[in-house]
Amino acid sequence: MARENHGQWRCISGCGACCRLDPALRQEAIDALSAEQQERYLAMVGPDGWCIHFNTGSRSCRIYADRPDFCNVANLVKLFGTETDPGAGDRLAIACCTQQIRSEYGGRGRVLKRFLRAIQPRS
Repeated sequence: MARENHGQWRCISGCGACCRLDPALRQEAIDALSAEQQERYLAMVGPDGWCIHFNTGSRSCRIYADRPDFCNVANLVKLFGTETDPGAGDRLAIACCTQQIRSEYGGRGRVLKRFLRAIQPRS
């Protein structure tokens, strides 16, 4: 049975929804990290709940090239994709990003529309 093509996860510029690190909103994600990663994660949380490395004006990461591995959503894609279901990681990342974008910017905003266009299956 062929799996429906749900598209491939892609990060879009000018989003940054995942940079909202507020521990009150992300406890499940924090619990999945090692003790060392948790310490680094919590040190990155600014007083407003956003990452201290997030540039709110440009909605971009100031340390993108050197960001911690837990900030790289592509790691989720690799971690959860399998030989029998290579699209599982993409579906998880798409669901996580969609939820986070809706939470931060609303369900009808431009950011979500751009993200949904970016993940459409390529012909």
